[in-house]
Amino acid sequence: LQGCGIAAGLSAAFSAPLAGVFFLVEEITFNFTPKEVLTALAAAMSSDLMTLFFFGTQPCLYLPLEKSLPLTSYWFVTIMGVALGLLAHLYQYCLLSLKPVYSKLTKIPKIYHSIIPLLLVIPIGLWNATLLGGSHDFISSLFEPIFMKNIQTGTLSLMLLPLIWFIVRFIFSMISYGASVPGGIFMPILVLGALLGVIFAVIMIHFNIAPKRCYGIIIVTSMCAYFGAIEKAPFTALTLLTEMVGSVEQIFPMLITTFIAYFVLDLLGGKPIYAALRIQMNYHKLSNLPKVKHAEE
Repeated sequence: LQGCGIAAGLSAAFSAPLAGVFFLVEEITFNFTPKEVLTALAAAMSSDLMTLFFFGTQPCLYLPLEKSLPLTSYWFVTIMGVALGLLAHLYQYCLLSLKPVYSKLTKIPKIYHSIIPLLLVIPIGLWNATLLGGSHDFISSLFEPIFMKNIQTGTLSLMLLPLIWFIVRFIFSMISYGASVPGGIFMPILVLGALLGVIFAVIMIHFNIAPKRCYGIIIVTSMCAYFGAIEKAPFTALTLLTEMVGSVEQIFPMLITTFIAYFVLDLLGGKPIYAALRIQMNYHKLSNLPKVKHAEE
């Protein structure tokens, strides 16, 4: 039932039932059994059906693409993969270092650590409120015609703004997750991947490595590789972005970039991030805990 809830939750959030099942297998159970997978798939399909019934057929994070990436641009895709693999390792290193850092804040009790991101959220929200929250709207704003038109001019200085957004969002995501309140990393990773994609798109368009029409494909490819490497869940990443986009023309560049980023992270000793966080939290499966004796025994 827990597995069904996990698959159904991701399916409902992104209208991606297959990605929900792959996420369950690659990140949570690490086990592929027909009974569990088919049950989770049924739950994912049911939740997706309900979202379609209430909210329509368009996913909540719909990223339309126009054309496929030309073969002459594929050499830069390998560079993207290496860069995203290195940045994925940086993300994992910073995230797993939060607990020791916060433990040194002895002057502030652990239950009040959330006051740190609370104070930081005020200036960030006053500067750019779309950087906060779930960031569905922020990712969608990167595909707005006005923003795309400005980016597609090819001016290299335009990468400065998404770079600042990336740094701010990266630092704030780390500080927020390390606080004493429940937080997630799923959407923050996609947001950071999208911002890196904008930076890569500006570079590729400026140096005529890719045409302007490939702006969206570059962003989606970056999101997929960054997410797939950090999570060490390439099937989840590929399926999720494919279901979100609604086309298959971008699969091959996503596959190449994600594979290279995954391989680079693996060489650097990266682990599946959710598994690493569970180990850091001293999590143990219930089956491994000693059995509690009844009172009468």
